[in-house]
Amino acid sequence: MSDTFPLGTLVALGGGDDDELLARLTDMLPDPATTHVEIVTTAAPNPGKTGPAYVDAFRDLGCRAARHMRVDERHHADSPPYLERLERAGLVFFTGGDQERITEFWERTRALATLADRYRRDASFIVAGTSAGAAVMPNCMIVEGHGARSLTKGGLRTGPGLGLLSELYIDQHFAERGRFSRLAHAVLQHPTRLGLGLGQETGLIIRGGTEAEVFGDGVVIAVDGQHLQGSNLGRIGRGEPVSGQDLRVHLLVSGQRFDLQNRQVLNGENAEEEGKGGVFF
Repeated sequence: MSDTFPLGTLVALGGGDDDELLARLTDMLPDPATTHVEIVTTAAPNPGKTGPAYVDAFRDLGCRAARHMRVDERHHADSPPYLERLERAGLVFFTGGDQERITEFWERTRALATLADRYRRDASFIVAGTSAGAAVMPNCMIVEGHGARSLTKGGLRTGPGLGLLSELYIDQHFAERGRFSRLAHAVLQHPTRLGLGLGQETGLIIRGGTEAEVFGDGVVIAVDGQHLQGSNLGRIGRGEPVSGQDLRVHLLVSGQRFDLQNRQVLNGENAEEEGKGGVFF
């Protein structure tokens, strides 16, 4: 993406039961009855079941133009009908599953270039993803890291994402699957990148690539490494525990907004003071 901020909106969902979150997406559309909604099932283990289920869910919410866009081994992202549909879409929604499959079949395609261009220049365009579909949105994503091992050197694996957002990670099912350690390690490795951990039934609406609003029933945890000191990553060997001080952690709930550029909580009149807060590790 270019250095300019995108005009479109990006919505990241933390996974789990997403009925209310799909309703929120529908409410954001200017005219749900006529807006073209594309459900992308590249990550899904059973796209033949997942795609139609999401199509039915969106149509039940009034999105009569919802369609399944199946991109995988047998269905190429750059097929002319898909490129035409991406140009017309008002919402493109990536389902959960295996996020590496999304990069495998979307990287270096005209389809991804079209998606990025729509997001960059069209203020009415929405791109969204749940679970793996959310994790893949930034230029880098966490691919693997489990439990205590993710706090050892070599216990974390990252990879390239779709590149719609820069300088941040999005992790999903965050509290439910105990993923704080791997997100903290990822930020230790790249302190300029903000870590965002989304609980289930919880999401972020990111407008203009700069401001994120929390919605849903859970918590979003933001891990900020811009003040990091004392990291030992350059001095230890594989399998040894990682260390670092002065990570700043914010716990954010529905209705709160966060400035992704300045790493501050934005809450009306108290935004400046509240932005100075956070838990330090």
